Amino acid sequence: MSATFGYTLQDWQQHAKQDPLHLKSLLIAHFHALNPQDNAWIHLCTAEQLHAQLDALFSQDLTSLDALPLFGVPFAVKDNIDVAGWPTTAACPAARYIAEQDAHVVAQLKAAGAIVMGKTNLDQFATGLVGCRSPFGAVSNTFNPDYSSGGSSSGSASVLARGYVAFSLGTDTAGSGRVPAGFNNIVGLKPTKGWISARGIVPACRLNDTPSVFALTVADAYLVASLAAGYDEKEPYSRQHPATAPAQFPTRPHFAVPETLTFCGDKQAEAAWQQALTALENSGVTLTPIDFAPFQQLAEQLYAGPWVAERTAAVGAMLDRPEQMDPTVYQVIRQGVNFSAVQAYQAEYLRADLTRQIQRTLADVDALLVPTTPTIHTLAALEHAPIALNSQLGLYTNFTNLADLSALALPAPFRADGLPAGITLLAPAWHDRALAEFGCRWQSLLHLPLGTSGRDLPSTPLSLPASPAHVRVAVVGAHLTGMPLNFQLTSRNAVFIEETQTAAHYRLFALLDGPIKKPGLLKAEQGQAITVELWDIPLARFGEFVAEIPAPLGIGSLTLLDGRTVKGFICEPAVLNTALEITAFGGWRNWLTAQEER
Repeated sequence: MSATFGYTLQDWQQHAKQDPLHLKSLLIAHFHALNPQDNAWIHLCTAEQLHAQLDALFSQDLTSLDALPLFGVPFAVKDNIDVAGWPTTAACPAARYIAEQDAHVVAQLKAAGAIVMGKTNLDQFATGLVGCRSPFGAVSNTFNPDYSSGGSSSGSASVLARGYVAFSLGTDTAGSGRVPAGFNNIVGLKPTKGWISARGIVPACRLNDTPSVFALTVADAYLVASLAAGYDEKEPYSRQHPATAPAQFPTRPHFAVPETLTFCGDKQAEAAWQQALTALENSGVTLTPIDFAPFQQLAEQLYAGPWVAERTAAVGAMLDRPEQMDPTVYQVIRQGVNFSAVQAYQAEYLRADLTRQIQRTLADVDALLVPTTPTIHTLAALEHAPIALNSQLGLYTNFTNLADLSALALPAPFRADGLPAGITLLAPAWHDRALAEFGCRWQSLLHLPLGTSGRDLPSTPLSLPASPAHVRVAVVGAHLTGMPLNFQLTSRNAVFIEETQTAAHYRLFALLDGPIKKPGLLKAEQGQAITVELWDIPLARFGEFVAEIPAPLGIGSLTLLDGRTVKGFICEPAVLNTALEITAFGGWRNWLTAQEER
């Protein structure tokens, strides 16, 4: 096994920082250690294709790698996503073509410095959750080859779980970026539809397709997603990030769980789920049972009704060549011709109604928690009942994109037979960062080995990059937790980050006019550290918040004790001549407490 197998994104980044030039030889050695006969690959890059990428990368200015956060990081691409000059098959040789340009997601990641190592196997035309509907062969589970790897992004999950790449791209329409994560002890990030462009991807259901990211850690998955994301004006279903969602969930989050769950008779899956619930509750999570019926009814629509006609439209003329398609995939997609336009509109009306019910349910919690799948099947069992058993695997995934939710599949306590059993968190659109922040906490809590590599979780705490969609604000008085104006933050999805102190050159005053006592903070040559709270407020709500701040207060920049600079409350100096100085108390709460004790 190559010494580089199992490297996280952070490991590759560390090598790049230490010796960028040595990284080239390291990548070449890594490439030669990969097995081209491994059927998780449909197209492993050639030596020429690898060197072409390396030459382009190393021809850039390497004096600073800040502009290339993925410098030299190897990744894999599901073979329904275009890589310029490489074949794309969607696991159907008859549909093979040479891509003229990179898919938008691939171009974004290449621009960040990443290196494509190969194109990976999948359920043909991304139709399936099992990983065995491919003429290139069934991709087996990385823990037990008798079992399914999950699909349709089977190859991308397999090569990632075994540590052959630092991250991989899948696609997710009905769960294809989550089921393989659950079956292979890895992270699967299913982003909000439209956050990452789907241009350059062979469509399965264009209204519900999204690129997805597999990684060994949540932090790696989110970093990759954030670098791949961005509005694409050439993609009709690309969306601008509204910057309205919270940056993270509360320290003690509140999750919904289905009141009634089925595990298809799989006692080991049920036991693993109970272990996960216990760990969550012990960590401070509140779990509330909900009626899962609207979610389940919506999940059934994706294949049992007119929505399947979208897949029929996607394959086009290939439907006239059934002998060149996987028989099960053809059987599924062929159903679409049986539905009328009237039925399609009726299905959309039902989807909208069920989605509204789901949104109302999720409005009262931070996220929905489900098993990633109710069970797992052997390849032999899937061969005998390919459609029925596949349907079971989508019970907790199929509704996600129809309801416009974001999702994160996470490793969880293993089954008694040694197979992985994941959990998935789902939240409204654009809550991707909040899901990822909790996912970092969860992964650090369990501290499971990464994939099948046997490598441990990095010793450094998992953390996410700074968010351009949020503003960090220091509050010092009436906006503190439990104070009269704190609602102006919480009602705008602002979340508490930490209590800390300003640098030691601030003076604090009490403004006693008006119905609510307020503090005034002044930067001065002589002063002391003042206690503040840091809150992250969504960028789109920041203007509303500032508009409610009355004179003589305003928002400026504050320096913290550790040198960080954040936005924070400041005060017009002129009014402080008549205000009460309370600097010596070191903070607003201390002063209020002293008044109460008098």
